[in-house]
Amino acid sequence: MSSNDITVAYPGREGAHSAAACDRLFPAARVVAQPSFMGVVEVVTSRACTYGVLPIESSLAGPVNETHDLLYDSALSIVAEAILPIHHSLVGPASVPLEDVREIRSHPVALDQCRALLASMPWATAVVSATTGDAAAAVAELGDPSVAAIASARAARMHGLVSLADDVGDHAAYTRFAALAPYTRLDRREGEWRTALTFETHHRAGALHSAIGPLARRGIDMVQLVSRPIPSRPFDYRFDCVLGGHPLDEGVSAALAELAVETARLRVFGSYRADREEGWETVAA
Repeated sequence: MSSNDITVAYPGREGAHSAAACDRLFPAARVVAQPSFMGVVEVVTSRACTYGVLPIESSLAGPVNETHDLLYDSALSIVAEAILPIHHSLVGPASVPLEDVREIRSHPVALDQCRALLASMPWATAVVSATTGDAAAAVAELGDPSVAAIASARAARMHGLVSLADDVGDHAAYTRFAALAPYTRLDRREGEWRTALTFETHHRAGALHSAIGPLARRGIDMVQLVSRPIPSRPFDYRFDCVLGGHPLDEGVSAALAELAVETARLRVFGSYRADREEGWETVAA
């Protein structure tokens, strides 16, 4: 397959942070916007698109629950990751004092990353949008100076918006994006690797300790552990986990075999090369 044959789906509109992640992960591919996270999963599952890119973790807000749940409910796997620094701006159709802003639109994660700004503007109502790019597009279309968006400077330029306040995030923020495909990678190239999986424990004392014990005994780093409810079983939970290493590494392979014995269910979500800090690049501003 040539680069021209590769299509990559992302949620939102051009100017969304996920679009920048597509450029980083698949610079020669054709990107295709989808109306929602679910839309991305559907077009990749049906093979209408080669890959999908979704945000999966924020350095400030933590795991992106929707992505974790969609991954659990689909047959897709993570095949690559990219970590991008995120710079938020408060943007609107006209330059007005912040006191005149009555509504602020953005994605829930972006709103969560800008708590100080929202707390300093108690007169403004926060409204959830599908993506930061959608928020910027909607504010531009509405053209009401009292309605603003938290979005990237790139999205603001694309939609003819002006900045009311720059760098409105509470802290330096990074978002981890996952590239999804309808297959699991087992190739092994140079570099540091990650293995993503999900498991459910038995209902007994010490079940979680027993499940992750093989990792400690073999010196395997647990990079992330996320607890998520299972909708079909009220008050029952699963654990999404990321391990340092490749599933064909001797230690990781042995630990996964032990995990399968110690847990009620185990499924590998994929293997991929880690995006290390020295490789992070600034999102185009």
